[in-house]
Amino acid sequence: MSPTPPPGLHLAVALDGTGWHPASWREPEARPRDLFTAGYWTDLVAEAERGLLDFVTFEDGLGPQSSHFLDPDERSDQVRGRLDAVLIASRVAPLTRHIGLVPTVVTTHTEPFHLSKAIATLDYVSAGRAGLRAQITARPNEAAHLGRRTIPRIEAYDSPAARDVVTGLFDEAADYVEVARRLWDSWEDDAEIRDAATGRFIDRDKLHYIDFEGRHFSVKGPSITPRPPQGQPIVSALAHDTIPYRLVARAADIGYVTPHDADEALAIVARIRAEQKAVGRDAEPLHVFGDLVVFLDDDRTAAAARRERLDALAGQPYTSDAHIFVGTPSGLADRLQELHGAGLTGFRLRPAVAGHDLPAITRGLVPELQRRGVFRRAYEADTLRGLLGLARPANRYAAATA
Repeated sequence: MSPTPPPGLHLAVALDGTGWHPASWREPEARPRDLFTAGYWTDLVAEAERGLLDFVTFEDGLGPQSSHFLDPDERSDQVRGRLDAVLIASRVAPLTRHIGLVPTVVTTHTEPFHLSKAIATLDYVSAGRAGLRAQITARPNEAAHLGRRTIPRIEAYDSPAARDVVTGLFDEAADYVEVARRLWDSWEDDAEIRDAATGRFIDRDKLHYIDFEGRHFSVKGPSITPRPPQGQPIVSALAHDTIPYRLVARAADIGYVTPHDADEALAIVARIRAEQKAVGRDAEPLHVFGDLVVFLDDDRTAAAARRERLDALAGQPYTSDAHIFVGTPSGLADRLQELHGAGLTGFRLRPAVAGHDLPAITRGLVPELQRRGVFRRAYEADTLRGLLGLARPANRYAAATA
């Protein structure tokens, strides 16, 4: 079956420190002295909103950044340390009006009850623009930071010895999301009466136990936060292979994938749709976004020279799980349309240098996509679900009661 994406594509930006290139902090536009201030993040998100982007994601973790995938390193020439992603989003929310805010949440070692409350609060603070990006960690040093359990050392996520460990962590992430979703529904929409005359603030019959019993969690509920404005904030996850594809198919509204060409995009979308059908969600909308790292300049030669200069500062060539695009906004528009035709419904761009490549996206790429008639010219909805074309879901417990 050929893919049939909607006419317009969706566009998001992944924010991580001063940018995704490890030497990005040394660029003139990087503002490394401002990195741990609220103003730095507010300015980046305001720029993304000026470009009419659907949402931004904020990276996070339970340990310092590292050039090694599974271990901390001792480098002092790259950005280390970060602010809490949920708290950044909450700080930015009142200063923006339209753009979605999607912090990364590490599901390993943390509690879904606490997280569900934090994201519900973010949805209230932002008036319906919250989401989350679910992420696992298999780093033993991060397990040691929490001290609640150990994780056996693995050499790589794709090694045979790692399969059981990684499968267990993704199964836990799926349960984590399910608990959060049930907690968001544990208050019916009209549970709050607020009737001063009768002295009734809530209707206790419209608060529900979720009674979740699983291998990883046992949660009774209900939440202490009323149902969020969106009903269900957006859930997203990055996926590279079958096991995380299953998490996306089972639990997410958006899956981020990393194809390097249109043929690979076709194959990945087909695999995710097959997994979606296998879990009985094939009738539900599920966005599949392509991730790309971008170096954007007015001509490709300048973009390539900038990448080479940053690589020299870092002491090694930059590599990524995602495709690395080096070129012009027009060239990137060509690439996005090609991948969009292969079934991807949107894209999450990773600016190599946030201070340079984010404005290149909003002031170069976006006008080019608008000229081609494939991207919005104004925000057409007040919530993140609305921007993504997703309906506000019914409350599962209210439906069961009815």
